[in-house]
Amino acid sequence: NDTGAGKHWSDNEVRALINIWSDEKIQQMLEGATRNKEIFEEIARRLTKCGIDRDWKQCRTKYKNLKYEYRALQKENEHLGNPRRKMRFYDEVDCILRRQPLGTSGWGCESSSLLSGTKNFSDEIK
Repeated sequence: NDTGAGKHWSDNEVRALINIWSDEKIQQMLEGATRNKEIFEEIARRLTKCGIDRDWKQCRTKYKNLKYEYRALQKENEHLGNPRRKMRFYDEVDCILRRQPLGTSGWGCESSSLLSGTKNFSDEIK
């Protein structure tokens, strides 16, 4: 029985996860939550609506890995001053974690631009 554990996340899957993560309600729920299984179950349900089959554990692991990689890169860049390593989806994660006001970065945290990425993905899978 393949649970999909360890299955590589496609860019579209990560974008959909980031889209959901950027939702203000999800961010508030995640803030300071130590027991967050229910939050990640909700994220997994939302991904399912986009045609993405991931369970809550996979969502939590990917979320934690994205945050960890982002923070490690931040530390590295503080010491070196010059970024030597790149992270996929850095700008998106940066936008969420810094809680920038809408539309201040080139990527933009506007839900419309985020949702358009997910909409395109949904259209592809039909």
